[in-house]
Amino acid sequence: MTISCDHESMLQTDLQFNRDSLERAFLNCQDVVFELRKYGSKLTYSVLVGYCGSLITDDSDSYLIKMLSDLATVQSADPSTIDPEDIAFFFGQLGATSLGLSIVSEVKTAVDLVLQGYVVMLFDGWNCAVAYKAATFDKRQVNEPVSEPVVQGPREGTVESIGINLGMIRQRIQSSQLKIEFVTAGDKTKTTIAFCYLEGVILPEILEEFRSRIDGIEQYDVSETSFIQDWIEDSAYTPFPQYRNTERTDVIAAALMDGKIAVLVDNSPMVMIAPAFLVDFISTSEDYYVRTIFASMIRLLRLIAFFIALTLPSIYIALSTFHPELIPSVLLLAILDTREGIPFPAFVEALIMEVSFELLREAGIRLPRPVGSAVSIVGALVIGQAAITAKITSPIMVIVVALTGIASFAIPHYDIAIAIRILRFPYMVAASLLGGFGLMIMFLLTLLHLTCLHTLGQPYLSSIAPFKARDLRDIVVRAPLRKFLESPRNRRSLDSAPPRRKK
Repeated sequence: MTISCDHESMLQTDLQFNRDSLERAFLNCQDVVFELRKYGSKLTYSVLVGYCGSLITDDSDSYLIKMLSDLATVQSADPSTIDPEDIAFFFGQLGATSLGLSIVSEVKTAVDLVLQGYVVMLFDGWNCAVAYKAATFDKRQVNEPVSEPVVQGPREGTVESIGINLGMIRQRIQSSQLKIEFVTAGDKTKTTIAFCYLEGVILPEILEEFRSRIDGIEQYDVSETSFIQDWIEDSAYTPFPQYRNTERTDVIAAALMDGKIAVLVDNSPMVMIAPAFLVDFISTSEDYYVRTIFASMIRLLRLIAFFIALTLPSIYIALSTFHPELIPSVLLLAILDTREGIPFPAFVEALIMEVSFELLREAGIRLPRPVGSAVSIVGALVIGQAAITAKITSPIMVIVVALTGIASFAIPHYDIAIAIRILRFPYMVAASLLGGFGLMIMFLLTLLHLTCLHTLGQPYLSSIAPFKARDLRDIVVRAPLRKFLESPRNRRSLDSAPPRRKK
C-alpha cells in the first residue's frame, strides 16, 4: 500500500476537495472505501464516510445514524434538522469526548486513522472530520506459551496484542510505580513499542542508558523485539544473548520487580527483558513454584547439563587423542576396540556426528510437528546405526553426541542454548590441536570474553564478578523464598511495609 500526501495539508470546508485529497493519498488502495451519505432536512447535506474495508467489519451507516441521534439528544432537537453548522458548533465548541469520537483537522491524520482501523466522516461545509474506532481484529487467545512450559505455575502467556499484554502486566503489578512509555516506530509500519519499568526499583543509570540507546528508532520500521535487541545491544558479534525473551507474564512481573525493563512490540508475543545477565539464563520461573530442595537440585542438574553440552565432545577428543593415560585401562581398551577400523580421527568423527545431529534437529523444527518428531527420532536411530555398521563412527562417539544433545535440551532458554551449540565447535577444534591445554585456553578466552561483555552498560557477569556472596542464594541453589522477600532490593519499593515478624 503506497501512500503519498502533503503532511501539512489541512482539511477544507469543500467536501470534494477533501475527498480528492484522500483519494490521492490512497491511490491504488482498493481496500479503502469512500461512501457518500446524506443527512439533515430532506437529505440536503452530504457526509463522506471513509474506511479500510480489510479492517472494518461493522456497519458505518448505523454509527452515523447513532451519532446524529446522540447529537440531537444533546441539543434537544430533531435528528432530521441537524445541519453542518450544528455539527461544527457542537464538536468545535463543546468537544467530542462525550460521544467517544476524535476530531481531525489534517489530511495526514485522517489517512493515519483510516489505516489504524478508524471510520472517518467528513461533513460538507466543515473543515474538520470526525473519526471513531471500528476495527475488530481476530487475535490469538491467551494460553500457555509453547516454548516455556511448566509443571507448576501460571499458564498465562502473552499474545500479539500489546494492549492485552499490558493489561495482563498491570493485573499482576497493581501499582502506580509501574510506568509505561510508548514509542511509535516506522513511517510505514507505525509500530507501537512500549517499555515498562518500576519507578524506585530500577536503577536510574540503567533507565537513562536504555532511553539513550532506543532514541532514534522511530525512523525505522520495526516488526519484532529482535529488531530492538540488535539496535541497543552492546556487542553484535558475541554468541551470548544480552537480552532475554519471554512469553510468560509472571516472568515479566518478576523481572520488573527485580529492577529491569520489559519491552513490548505490537503484533509480537515476545517480550524483551533488559538487561539480562548470564545468571538469568540458568533459572526458570518454575524454580520459584516448587520447594527449595527440589529447585536447588534441578538447578544443579541444569548447570551440569550446561557444561556437558559445551565440553563433552571436546573432552572425549582430548582424552582419546592426547591423554589416553587419564582413561581407566578397561574403558580405554573398550574405546580402542570400538574404534578399530574407523578411518577418521576422533575430531573428524565427532564433527560428522555433531553436524548430522544439528541437521536432524533443525529438520525436526522446520517440518510440521507430527512429522518433525518422527523424522528426528527415526533419523537419529537409522543414521546412527548405519554409521556404526559402515565403520564411519564408533558406538562410543554416538553415545557422546547423544548425551551432548540431551544435555542441550535440558537448557531452558533457547538463546543461551544456541550460544552453547556454536561454542561447542571451537572447543572441539582446540581439543583436537592441543588437547587439554587447548580446552584450558578456550575456557580462559571464554571467561575473558564474558568479563569484558556488558549489557546496557552493566557487567554481563553481575552477581558473579564482581562477587557478591549474598547473590549466591539465587545462582547455584535457590534459597527459601522468605529470604527474597526480605531483600533490600524489594525494600526500595516496599519501604512502607511493616517489618516481618521473626519466628
